[in-house]
Amino acid sequence: MANFAPIPKSTEETATAIVNATIAVHRALGPGLLESAYEHCLAYELQRMGRNVQRQRALPIVYNDVKLDAGYRIDLVIDGRVLIEVKSVDILAPIHDAQVLTYLKLSGIRLGFLINFNEILVKDGLKRLVM
Repeated sequence: MANFAPIPKSTEETATAIVNATIAVHRALGPGLLESAYEHCLAYELQRMGRNVQRQRALPIVYNDVKLDAGYRIDLVIDGRVLIEVKSVDILAPIHDAQVLTYLKLSGIRLGFLINFNEILVKDGLKRLVM
């Protein structure tokens, strides 16, 4: 197993804000809406908390030392150090985890959240992934 440096305290503070904002949005809206609605509201809530939020940040692929815009987008990047992939699906699949891990690898960001808002309790749809 690889040894990774601990996640910095500032990144952990951002992660805590993300979890708190996710809970606030889910309490207000509940499950059943489109991903885009949750993404907008989560971005708003995090901005309201004083966080730097980037929505739909382009994620180029580097292939043979060439940067290619293949149309990939990260739903949210918070404080430049944590990414969020928002879902509203019946069940998270392993491909969703793989998507976030790939986004972490391509972006150079170490911490990501996969959040499925289509759960009765949002904590059941909240996954923290580290690269």
